[in-house]
Amino acid sequence: MINYVSQHQLKFEKFGNLYQMKLSANNRWVKLAHHFPWDTCVKIFIRHFPDSGRTAINPRIVIGSLTIKHKLNLSDEETVRIVEENPYMQYFLGLDEFAPAPLFSPTLFVEWRKKLGNETFNEFSNALFTIPYGDKIKKNEGKPIENKGKLKLDATVADQNIAYPNDLGLLNKAREKTEKIIDTLFDRARDKMEVKPRTYRITARKKYLAESKKRQVNKKTLRSAIRCHLNCLDRNIKSIDGLLDIAGEDAISHKLRRDLWVVQTLNKQQREMYDQKSNTCPNRIVSISQPYVRPIVRGKNGKKVEFGTKIGLVQIDGFAKAETLSWDAYNECADLIPHAESYKKLKGCYPELIQVDKIYGTNKNRKWCSERNIRMTVASKGKKAELTAYQKKKRRDEFNERNHIEGKFGQAKQGYGLNDIKAKLSDTSFSWIANIIFITNLVKFAELNNFQF
Repeated sequence: MINYVSQHQLKFEKFGNLYQMKLSANNRWVKLAHHFPWDTCVKIFIRHFPDSGRTAINPRIVIGSLTIKHKLNLSDEETVRIVEENPYMQYFLGLDEFAPAPLFSPTLFVEWRKKLGNETFNEFSNALFTIPYGDKIKKNEGKPIENKGKLKLDATVADQNIAYPNDLGLLNKAREKTEKIIDTLFDRARDKMEVKPRTYRITARKKYLAESKKRQVNKKTLRSAIRCHLNCLDRNIKSIDGLLDIAGEDAISHKLRRDLWVVQTLNKQQREMYDQKSNTCPNRIVSISQPYVRPIVRGKNGKKVEFGTKIGLVQIDGFAKAETLSWDAYNECADLIPHAESYKKLKGCYPELIQVDKIYGTNKNRKWCSERNIRMTVASKGKKAELTAYQKKKRRDEFNERNHIEGKFGQAKQGYGLNDIKAKLSDTSFSWIANIIFITNLVKFAELNNFQF
């Protein structure tokens, strides 16, 4: 059952013992509480939670707590503590009096992230600004609608919080996991087996430490250490198969079975790269705990390969939305048409100008935009027409405006941790990313309402 009181029924003067607390009406959390479209966001929120059973936590507390967490870049546990201590934040969450106890368990953040995905936070962002052309659309039904506005597109990578992967380190971790599985299975099958399968864990550990502590890589000794770990993995996996036949598959937990499946795939990939003396393979695993993460080559200065989610971001009137989230590397030029269609759905018309870099200037995109009278900030093909000084300056200024979306990336990464996603699951990682982008929109929303957040 959903427990929620409309934002219009809450009064600032009724928050606990206000005059003794001397809460300031100019505080950022108080101002945001008054301007935030709570009712609209709660309607979006309750679609993901059943309105049955025992009374659930107030949706305003859920949305507000997620906002506090990512605005201040806090852990789940620290968010609960700071809300418990701060009356301004409790007012922001809709409480009518100060509560000196935790409002909920930090573990609930995980459940909320599982249910509130990227699309939900995009809808929250839509609620922050109105659709300016709605009335005009109704009056001009059946008539062509003039293109208006600007659409900025670009892509980036939200780095996952994992250790920087290397072949030997991954193989060593995989070996240790298989040894743990062997220990567990042997304890269960001790009555049926006299001798524990050999793992050579001490020898393999010494080889790993000797190689990993070197300041400079020696290709010959590194290849020898990798071969040693591959042989250990082959032996351990074969021993595990035999132990499972004796003890049964139920002898190990689901988590260990999942680790075993990942390790088997990793072993196959590493063996293939070792035999072919290659450094690449399809769907390469770079983290055993998060096997869905893929290496994404971006060619950036000082960071050529990133490990995380590739984001196709759009920016409209200063507000950003992650329209595309993918663990696999993809060519972002395919984002232009669906993002322009999303703009039309939101605004009621196509943009007059799409501000992108040259990677989006494919023949397909050029033709599609030309048919709809949409301009792009990419150089035209073929014979170039003579431009006046004013036209050159206008084209240069329009392309430079595209850098605003780069600033949005920097704000999200440096300010709110978009370059350090700490969620452990694929779907919760997407929610984490979408929530951060929503926070950047809240900052813009506060600016438009003449206060700093």
